[in-house]
Amino acid sequence: MNLLLKIALIGLISGVAGTGAGGLTAFFIRDISNRSLGFILEFSSGLMTAVVCFELIPEAFKASGILLSLIGVIAGVLAIMAIEDLLKNADFIKKSNKNSSLLKTGILTAVGLALHNLPEGIAVGSGFGASISLGITITLVIAIHDIPEGIAIAVPMRLGGVSRGKAFLFTALTGAPMGVGAFLGAFLGGISKDFVGTCLGFAGGSMIYIVLGELIPESKRLHRGRLPVIGNILGLICGIIVSVT
Repeated sequence: MNLLLKIALIGLISGVAGTGAGGLTAFFIRDISNRSLGFILEFSSGLMTAVVCFELIPEAFKASGILLSLIGVIAGVLAIMAIEDLLKNADFIKKSNKNSSLLKTGILTAVGLALHNLPEGIAVGSGFGASISLGITITLVIAIHDIPEGIAIAVPMRLGGVSRGKAFLFTALTGAPMGVGAFLGAFLGGISKDFVGTCLGFAGGSMIYIVLGELIPESKRLHRGRLPVIGNILGLICGIIVSVT
């Protein structure tokens, strides 16, 4: 049991540290041009698209096959759509004295990445179950690629009217599900591959809907120049590098 708790703690710390490092941007942002914000949103979009297409979905197909993976994807899309409808009528968004659409984008991104971090935590726990070195490698890779994802949460929240401290706290907490996932992965060891694949598909579906339904449209609303497009391309390239290494 002590070993399981240590692995869960490693997953929790790495998840919170990764997204929290990106969330530190909340303390440095006072005012940012629409052009630069569009670049950040598009960079995050490219990164998340690469992670979904080159990591989550292929791994889901390997784990549980196409049917269960697609069921997970559809469930993820429907879940974010339901959350989106709830947020449209949420009082704290309506009362936002700044940009309510950016606030909604930040919250939805946080939800999607929190869902994403659960199966990532399972990967960490399963990695430690195979070998310590593999577990450490997976943990470091995930923590590093959580940094720009944290930026994608903190910046819209901050510009949407959330205080610096709260934006940082919310961003860091999206990494907490990694601790739960790491415990599950280590405890169950031979966890059902169908379950893992469906979870990966669910995370992938939620993230791709956020990219196509929130991040990119919000970027286009802010600025229609070339810089955001370049940001998307750079994010896609970085995401591919992270996913295949």
